[in-house]
Amino acid sequence: MHIISFNVNGIRAITAKTFVQDIQQLNPDIFCLQETKATVEQVKEVMSALQQYEIYANEAERKGYSGTAICTKHKPLNVSYGMGMEEHDREGRIVCAEFDAFYLVTVYVPNSGSELARLGYRQTWDRDFLAYLKGLESNKPVVVCGDFNVAHKPLDLARPKENYNKAAGYMQEEIDGMEGFVATGFVDTFRYKHPETAKYSWWSYRAGARQNNIGWRIDYFLMSTHLLMSLKDATIHNEIHGSDHCPVGIELAL
Repeated sequence: MHIISFNVNGIRAITAKTFVQDIQQLNPDIFCLQETKATVEQVKEVMSALQQYEIYANEAERKGYSGTAICTKHKPLNVSYGMGMEEHDREGRIVCAEFDAFYLVTVYVPNSGSELARLGYRQTWDRDFLAYLKGLESNKPVVVCGDFNVAHKPLDLARPKENYNKAAGYMQEEIDGMEGFVATGFVDTFRYKHPETAKYSWWSYRAGARQNNIGWRIDYFLMSTHLLMSLKDATIHNEIHGSDHCPVGIELAL
């Protein structure tokens, strides 16, 4: 099973580029989207060319903001939206699809913001989201993918010293949040398969960051330890453009 995750930074904008062709070329069994910035109906409308996929989308109350989706060739047993907490569920940040062998969760984790105005909220989110994932995991293994808005280790960004405790995405509080997922048994699949590889999934639009590969790895696939024997590979497709992020993926032998 081939699963892709992609922060598209606006599904209506990216489908005017090469998004549909890129998905067709990757040909995943399932692909997950973050930051669709669209209603559920708009997501389905602009992706109508991808007819082989069933689309399960979530939207924010605020128009043109956040939004997530799971698009799958395999019909899920069940689909749910949000973590069941009103304070977190207004922004359309979670879709969960249950399959025979695992739950698949796609997430767009809140950004702490350029002035760190949401850093406190982000810590609450990390704690509650972890509890939500562990609740799922009590029933069957979990694969969770998406934009976690944090670089976990110095290897995960091009300029760690310049950004540590100065920039959203590399504050110690955010690092601690990611450490919480890993410490409770969720494995970073890319780092598990490629322990020493410096490869990024997001680049600022400013100052030629992508051309110069001054990037951050903030898009992840985490999975329950029980599934690790099924993990064939974890990939970052930085050859694919269209967003300030690139797709990331995993291959499972199921």
